[in-house]
Amino acid sequence: METHKILIIGPGWIGDMVMAQSLFKQLKQNHPSAEIDVLAPKFMHALLAHMPEVHQALPMPLTHGELGLLTRYRIGKRLRKNAYQQAIILPNSFKSALIPFFARVPKRTGWRGEWRYGLLNDLRPLDKKRYPLMIERFMALGLPKNAELIKPYPHPKLTVDAKQTYAALKKHNLQPLNTAPILALCPGAAFGSSKRWPPKYFAEVAKHKLNQGFQIWIFGSENDEPLAQTIQENTQHRCMNLAGKTTLGEAIDLLSLSQIVLSNDSGLMHIASALNLPLVVIYGSSSPKFTPPLTQSVKILSLNLECSPCFKRECPLKHEKCLRDLKPAMVINALKEPNTP
Repeated sequence: METHKILIIGPGWIGDMVMAQSLFKQLKQNHPSAEIDVLAPKFMHALLAHMPEVHQALPMPLTHGELGLLTRYRIGKRLRKNAYQQAIILPNSFKSALIPFFARVPKRTGWRGEWRYGLLNDLRPLDKKRYPLMIERFMALGLPKNAELIKPYPHPKLTVDAKQTYAALKKHNLQPLNTAPILALCPGAAFGSSKRWPPKYFAEVAKHKLNQGFQIWIFGSENDEPLAQTIQENTQHRCMNLAGKTTLGEAIDLLSLSQIVLSNDSGLMHIASALNLPLVVIYGSSSPKFTPPLTQSVKILSLNLECSPCFKRECPLKHEKCLRDLKPAMVINALKEPNTP
């Protein structure tokens, strides 16, 4: 059977990359012999390593927003030897279409946007009503033009290696297996403050669950350390603060041990969903109608105010009511309802 070699130009956000796994799964279903290579920033490679559909992750050295025309040319020229039959470009930017063009991939597929005529030769207009979900927009690019998506959609599902998980436990001096159940807190959201529930509210929930015998693990990047520190200060440092202390791969492995996860709409939320963990998710400026957690064991909390979703990085009205008026008691109730996690 001839190998079908596909180059994916991956998105720059962790949550988007998790959702891209639905595309990878669909491609493997339709082309079992497919080799799927994903071009992505180096920090994403640990995430891609948890996706068995990915043949290899290719390093993308340029940062978000950086044109780097010569670098893109050199990467494309280097990739010519891989002889890809198709490239699927998930970002809608002009620059994201350059590398497949320079790599001389014969079929280059993507949505119309940012003057990509010529760079893409399988250029498609996006019907947002037909494809309201991000996973639908990704998956549609893996099918012939105007082909119907087949339900049920393949949902993201990350695999976890027991040896790597044990190594992460040992490295961070954690012993969850024979102790109290774990509530994972994910207080960050890289997009902006309009997606972050107040850390003092997270602390109120943490105190309640600590009193119930849970242990609390806080996950996040280095940028989330101030949020985690606020939670620690308001819980008398009774939580395990892992924010900024783990690699992304370690965070995935350790998060998989949680009994329940409380998160903003963030990359870690999508990771928890792809690990099939029970979830309570808080939505402020964004909407679950576009990027929902793709798991059945989830409780979504949103006040559905007239001003939301605004999809802004910061509250344009300066009051953040969509977050501040969603009180800890509502989350505590969601955590104990019998038909939710």
